[in-house]
Amino acid sequence: MRQTKLESLVEASLNTTSGFVVSLIVWRWIVAPLMHLPLDMASNLVITSIFTVVSILRSYIWRRFFNAGIHKAVTGWLSR
Repeated sequence: MRQTKLESLVEASLNTTSGFVVSLIVWRWIVAPLMHLPLDMASNLVITSIFTVVSILRSYIWRRFFNAGIHKAVTGWLSR
């Protein structure tokens, strides 16, 4: 089954959005206090948002790469 570009983007976005929520929670209430990093919530949101956008782009590019059938060539070559 092939995904459309929009379906790939929606999947990557949903996956990354859930990661955004988890990373924001972990950073704000676990990592920052353990490392004594005094960042306000606005700074935390900006930092996490930047990495989230990068993650959506990365996921989308990989999804399109494998959806293009290139993975068939790679797996065929590896199974020799």
